[in-house]
Formats: sequence, structure tokens, C-alpha cells
Amino acid sequence: MQLLSLVFPAIMAYAAASDLLTMRIPNFISVALIVIFFGLAILVGVDWSTVAWHAAAGATMLVVCFLMYALGWIGGGDAKLAAATVLWLGFTPVLLDYLLIVGLVGGMMGVLFLSIRRFPLPAFALTWEWLVRLHDKKAGVPYGIALAAAGLAVYPDSLLSLKLLGTV
Repeated sequence: MQLLSLVFPAIMAYAAASDLLTMRIPNFISVALIVIFFGLAILVGVDWSTVAWHAAAGATMLVVCFLMYALGWIGGGDAKLAAATVLWLGFTPVLLDYLLIVGLVGGMMGVLFLSIRRFPLPAFALTWEWLVRLHDKKAGVPYGIALAAAGLAVYPDSLLSLKLLGTV
């Protein structure tokens, strides 16, 4: 079971890397998080009412994030990743920590990208397509990095992680 506790961190790391390198978070990442959550919840014996509340938390986050997407504040991949992540956290204090960390890391990334984009990209970096894309002033911020960092920060305290590690 302990090895299975590494699945969520691995998927989140992949999501962050994908967003950094391509400015996209593929749908299969969010789908994998959803399917694996339900499979692991059944495997470790999470009761159905708790699973339902986790699903409600994920659905609520999806609605909020799609509103943010419609307003142009975040990308569609970010919205789906946030919702799939919140499914793992549920309506718990861990969710509040996640939202706080997302806001802090996302804000710092925004300031960092605004600052870096004020200066020309060094000549050696012009051959790296992903760096050129990140440096483009018209490009957004790869917010999936903040979502993944926050998810990784709070995951050890999540119910599913604790059950997989046998601590609850």
C-alpha cells in the first residue's frame, strides 16, 4: 500500500512538468487522478459517504474553476487539474491549506514571470522552444506548477495518503 501512496505525487509532478514545458495539462492527467482516487478509496476502505463528500468537493471546485476559465483567469487544464486534486482532498482543513498554498505560489509565480519577461531572453536560451514560450509576454503563467506544488505540499495530510500509509 505504501508504494501506491506515490501515485498522486508522481501524477502531480508530471502535470507540473507538462505545464512548464508545453503550457498544457493533458486531459488524461485529470482523468487518471479521478479514476485512481476512486480505485484507491475502495481499496483502502473509505466509506461511501466520505467518498461522496470528496466527489462533491471536486465538483464544486470544477464549477468555480470553469467560471474562472470562462473569465480568462486560468486555463482549462488548470481548472480540471484543480478539481481532480480537490477530489483527493475533500471538504477538509487540508483543502483550505491547499487553496492558500495555490494562491501564494501562484502569486509568486505571477510576479516572477512578470519580472523575468521584462528582460530579453539570453541568446543561448533562444534554442529552447519551451523557454521562448514561457518568456513570451502574451503567454500565461503555467499555473499547473502552483496547483501541483500545493497538492504535493498537502497530500501527506490527506485522508487517502494517511490510509495508504496505514496511519489511520
